[in-house]
Amino acid sequence: MFQLRATATGSRARRGTLTTLHDTVETPVFMPVGTRGAVRTQTLGQLAELGPKILLGNTYHLLVRPGPEVLERFGGLHAWMGWNHSILTDSGGFQVFSLAAGRTMSEHGAAFQTTSGSKILLTPERSIAMQRSIGSDIMMVLDQCIDSTSPREVAAAAMELTHRWAERSLAARRSDGGGSRQALFAIVQGACFPELRRTSARALTAVGEFDGYAIGGLAVGESRAQREDITELTAELLPRDRPRYLMGVGTPLDLIEAVHRGVDMFDCILPTSLAQHGKAFTSRGRIDLRRGIHKLSGAPLDGTCPCEACRRYTRSYLHHLIKCKEPLGWQLLSFHNLRFYLELMATIRARIEDDTFAAFHAEQRVLLAQDDRDNPPLRQVSKPSRPTTRGQFTIRTSEQGFASIQHVASGEIMHWLNPPDGEAERVYVAQSELIRAAIAGARPLVVWDVGLGAAHNAMALIRALDAAPAHAPVELVSFEIDLDALRLALANTGPFAHLRHPAPNILAHRGRFERERLTWTLIEGDFLARLAEAPRPDVIFYDPFSAKVDTPLWSLEAFRAIRDHITGPLELFTYTTSTAIRSSLLLAGFDVARGAPSGAKAETTIALVRGADHPLSSHVRLGRDWLERRARSTARFAADIPIEHHADFEHAITTHPQFRVM
Repeated sequence: MFQLRATATGSRARRGTLTTLHDTVETPVFMPVGTRGAVRTQTLGQLAELGPKILLGNTYHLLVRPGPEVLERFGGLHAWMGWNHSILTDSGGFQVFSLAAGRTMSEHGAAFQTTSGSKILLTPERSIAMQRSIGSDIMMVLDQCIDSTSPREVAAAAMELTHRWAERSLAARRSDGGGSRQALFAIVQGACFPELRRTSARALTAVGEFDGYAIGGLAVGESRAQREDITELTAELLPRDRPRYLMGVGTPLDLIEAVHRGVDMFDCILPTSLAQHGKAFTSRGRIDLRRGIHKLSGAPLDGTCPCEACRRYTRSYLHHLIKCKEPLGWQLLSFHNLRFYLELMATIRARIEDDTFAAFHAEQRVLLAQDDRDNPPLRQVSKPSRPTTRGQFTIRTSEQGFASIQHVASGEIMHWLNPPDGEAERVYVAQSELIRAAIAGARPLVVWDVGLGAAHNAMALIRALDAAPAHAPVELVSFEIDLDALRLALANTGPFAHLRHPAPNILAHRGRFERERLTWTLIEGDFLARLAEAPRPDVIFYDPFSAKVDTPLWSLEAFRAIRDHITGPLELFTYTTSTAIRSSLLLAGFDVARGAPSGAKAETTIALVRGADHPLSSHVRLGRDWLERRARSTARFAADIPIEHHADFEHAITTHPQFRVM
C-alpha cells in the first residue's frame, strides 16, 4: 500500500507512493477538502485541471445528509459525485470537538443534536459502517478530538477513549469477514503532552493492523511552536513503512514544516475558506485583496501563475469581486489557492527526490511567512496609548494571544483559558434548545444575561441572530453592577473585536438597543434587587464572578428568587461545576444537567425547568453516579446553608424528581 522511495539529507522529509483502491497517490500530498462530497466552489472540471489524486470527505456530515441510503443506492460517493480518484474520509472525530456544544459523550459514542433538531449517535461501529457506504479508499477510526491546550487528565482520558474506539473500529472492519479492502488509519492523540503522545503511538502501533497513522488533535488551540514540536516527536514514533497524516493542517508554511518533520499527508479548509475573504497565497507572499491598495491596481494577482484568476483579471477587478461578495471572486481565488498548495507539494516531492529539500525548506520557511512583499502593510503611526485599566478592571493578554478583562481586587479573569468568543458561543448559546427554536422562527424568546462583563455572552447571541434574520422576536436583558469592564473593552476594540458592532456601543450610551425583532436592555445595579423588573426569562446566561467574589449570587436564596420568577420552560447556563452550587440549584427546584466543556473543565452546568411543550430532553441530567460522587464530597452544601438544615436538604436532593425517574 505504501512504498517509501526517498528521504532527504538534513531533514526527515520523505518521498513515497500510496496505492489505493482507485489510484496511485504521490506523497507528500495535500488533499483538498470536500466535506460534503464537493470542494467548495470547484466543479469536477476545475478539479480535473488542478489534478489532485485524492480528496477528503467527512463521515459525520455525509451521514447527516444525504445519509447512507442515498450513497448505497448510487454505489458510493465516487459514483455519486463523479470522482474517479481516491477519497479519504474523516471519521467524524473532529466534529466531537467542533460541535461540542450540541453533543454528549459516553463510552458508547458521541450523540449529536443536528441543526434540524434530529439526533445522531456516532459510534465507532456506525462510523465504519458509514465509511463503507461512502466507499472511501481510506477510512479513519473514530477518535475524541479535544482542545490541544486541555489539562493533562482531560487529554489522557480522551486518548484512552480513542484507543478503545480504535479497537472497536478495527473489530467493525473485521466483521465483514475480510471482504473490505478499504484501508484504515489510526489516530494518535495526547494533546501537547509528549509522554501522552508516546503512550498513544506505542499503543496504536502495537496493534499492528492499521494501514497508516494520523497525528490528530493539533491546530485546535496550541501555538505554532508547540504544533511543530509535537508533530516531530509523534512522526518519529510511527512506523517508517506506513503513511503519516497530519489532520487539519494548515498554511503552506505549516505544510513545509511538517514535511520537514516526516509527515506525508495533509488536509485543510484554508485554501477555500481564506479565498472567501479575499486572501490569496502567491509567489510574493500572502495577499489580502480587501486592502484599498489593490483598488486601482492593474497588476495580475501573481505574475508567475497561469490560473484564470492571474491570467485574465487584474487585482483591481478581483478586489471589486471580493468587496461586493460576488461568488465569482471566491471561486477564482479558491482555484488559485488550491493550485498554489498542489504546486507547492509537487515541488516538495521533486526537491526530496533530487535531495535538495533541506535548502528549499530553509528558503521557503522565510518566503512563505511573508505577507505581500510588493505592498507590505504599512507600519501604523504610533497613537497615544489607550488606557488598559478602568476602575476595578484591567486588560490581560493570555499566552495564546487573546485578551480578557481581569478583576484587579480578586485576580479573577473573564473567559481566560479559551478564546472568549468561542467559549461564549459554545457554553451559553449553542447548547440551548430554546435559542435554536427562536433562531428557526418557532417562538419568541426572553434571555437574561446575568453578569454582562465585556459582553462576550450577549454578543455571541447577537451574532447567532445576525446570521438568521428571520428569527423570532428576542428580548435580551443584561444585568451588571459595574459597567467599567464593558467600557474598558469598548475603549480597546482592537483586542475585543466582538464589540465592533453598533449594539454594545448604543447599549452603553443609551441603556437600550433596538432593531427589528431584537431589543437589548441594560439593568444596572444589584441583580437580586432588580430582577423583578425584567420580563420572565426563557434562557439565562449566568456568568457572575465566582462565589468568593459575588457570594450572594451563588446562594440558595438567589436561585430560589430566580426559580420563583419562572413560569415556563427555562434553560440556565453557567460555567461552574461546583458540587455545592449544583446542590443549591436542585434545592431551588431546578433539574441540573451536564453542559459543554470549558477550559480546564470537562463539563459545565445547565439548570432546567421543564415545560409541557418543551421538556428540554436533549440535555443530559445528572444521574445517580453524580449522587454517589457527591456523597464522597467534603463540600456538598454552600456556606449559606446552615449545618442544622443539611440532613433535611440531603433528603430533598436524593429524592429530587430528576433522580426518581432514573
